[in-house]
Amino acid sequence: MTVLGVESVVFGVADLAEHTRFWSDFGLPLESSSDTETVFRLMSGSTVIVRLHGDRRLPSPDPFAGDGVKETVWGVDTAESLDRIAASLATEVCVTRDVDGTVRCVCPDGQPIALRVWNKRAVVSETSPVNTPAQWPRFNQHRIWRKRAMPKTINHVVFFSPDYVGSFEFYERHMGFRYADHSKGTGIFARAPGTFEHHSIFWVNCDLPIAPDHFKFMHIAFGCDDIDEVMLGANIMDNRGWKNTTMNTSGGISRHRISSAIYYYCEIPGHGGEAEYHADTDYLDDSWVPRAWDFKFGSLLWSANAPAIFRGENIPWDMTFDADRASFEPFRKATPGKRPIGGDLANLTDEDEHAI
Repeated sequence: MTVLGVESVVFGVADLAEHTRFWSDFGLPLESSSDTETVFRLMSGSTVIVRLHGDRRLPSPDPFAGDGVKETVWGVDTAESLDRIAASLATEVCVTRDVDGTVRCVCPDGQPIALRVWNKRAVVSETSPVNTPAQWPRFNQHRIWRKRAMPKTINHVVFFSPDYVGSFEFYERHMGFRYADHSKGTGIFARAPGTFEHHSIFWVNCDLPIAPDHFKFMHIAFGCDDIDEVMLGANIMDNRGWKNTTMNTSGGISRHRISSAIYYYCEIPGHGGEAEYHADTDYLDDSWVPRAWDFKFGSLLWSANAPAIFRGENIPWDMTFDADRASFEPFRKATPGKRPIGGDLANLTDEDEHAI
């Protein structure tokens, strides 16, 4: 059975017009719009669906208050795979099927998910070779001149979880997700088995001081071709008045060390989480050996204005291979729920959130 990645995300919002303007400015291609719903479709075939609070098509009960992603829809390769996943899920949670065959359930952490067969589209990208002082593959030519960011894929979604180890293991057990990396005490990165992007989902520990004590949407990342697109997207969003959630934290456009990805976050209207431009991430297959990281070392490779906790000469170069998952043990929970967390993680502030 193969989950191919995020087929759709469904937002519940208070102001449909404002969210439609936001995603249009962000660069998502508009497919349809009405008084109750706006749909954007990316080159990969993934969709961003925005609906007003109270729409009967949204999950009920609402998984958390306010705006944000209310349901994640995972694309599956075949009807046979979908049947196998549904049967596996049904051994642990209540599963329903829509008339179109879509499978729905609520994960133990409170996350509503759906799965359906997906004809994922191939994505066409064009990038410029990178010159170095010793090698000049881009000889006698300019880099590609771009006009704006054009996100092509939904790379990943991120949620706060009251039991982030348990959340990953639920996805692994029933949907075959692969363990990619662990930011110790902060969260686990996991990859859908039918994609090669570093991670398709990241669960953030609700024990962190910056986190709520319940399941909640945090951010969604969109794949762009290169840093030029990310820079253009950042400039356009800034010029149109959208807030960069990292301008005074992780330095606007930055790069993660764990996944190598260049990123820039924008605050979604209504405090509905963040939208991320994402480029040059690591791509993995099943020969990848997962790693466990100190959160300060793994979060940022460089940034202009990182919070103090991520700067200085005392950042530990702490990364170990973790095929045996020994790093999970201190963070396992018999019963989900917020509990104290020690060390530097106990001193995190809201300023540090987007650098994690």
